[in-house]
Formats: sequence, C-alpha cells, structure tokens
Amino acid sequence: MADSRTITVTVNGQAHTREVETRMTLVDFLRHELNLTGTHVGCEHGVCGACTVLVGGASARACLMLAVQCDGQEVATVESLAGGGKLNPLQQALQDCHGLQCGFCTPGMLMTLTEFLREHPAPDEAAVRDALTGNICRCTGYQGIVDATLAAAKRMRETRS
Repeated sequence: MADSRTITVTVNGQAHTREVETRMTLVDFLRHELNLTGTHVGCEHGVCGACTVLVGGASARACLMLAVQCDGQEVATVESLAGGGKLNPLQQALQDCHGLQCGFCTPGMLMTLTEFLREHPAPDEAAVRDALTGNICRCTGYQGIVDATLAAAKRMRETRS
C-alpha cells in the first residue's frame, strides 16, 4: 500500500489490527475492513449524522475522521448496543414509539442519543431536540424519536433504582 500504517483499534470491545492507507476514513475502515455496516455513509461532510459513532465514549463523525486517528482508541458502533438477542432500552423504545421509518439515520441517532442519555439521564423534550440537531431525519418529523428517547430515559432510570 502506498502511504500506509498499521493501527490497532478496539471496536465494540474487540481489538483489530490492520494495515490501512493513511487517507482511509473511519467509516470506510468500519464498513470495508471490519464488515460493520451499521454505520451509514450519508453526506460525507459531517452534516447528516448518519455515520456517528462513539470514539473514546464521545460522539464523532466517522466520515470526517481518519482510521489512523483511532489508533489505540475504543470505538463503539451501533452493533454494540443490542446484546444477548435483546434490543437495548433506547432501541426498544424507538420500536415501541414508532421512532423509525426508513432507518437510514437510525444508527447515527442511536449513537448520538446513547452518549446524550449517559450524560443526561432525565432530559426534557427541549434537551432531546437540542441533542438531535446534528442528525438529519427526512422521514419521521422527529416526534417519535423524541418520545422514544424520553421513554428510554425513564426506563433506564427505573432499572437503576
């Protein structure tokens, strides 16, 4: 490979070592090197939020980040959310509250809201809407997503008690 580098990235709890071109984006690394296709490629300009993942626990646009920038980092993708054949509370709430339609934006929304709910366990509607300003959904009108987020936050608080 022309201008390449060996990196080790822990994705969804599993370490992966690969030689990658230094210009490869994180989204391409996830999708093409690791076959984790839940992270979607939308605008490729960091505007739509479809490619949002968590890097070191913080949301990041995988289309704007290079894979080599994640060397030694922990990355969480939408594939990390469900476990043991069960949806996590946020995923379940999106289903229950009809917060999805085409689903293209959903992985990025889920990762954005995962970080948001970790930092804001008891949000109000305005805070949820503010958190979603970096994620574009062309189908839902957002109300189902907001309702689902509030329902998930409530369920998560109740299970912690």
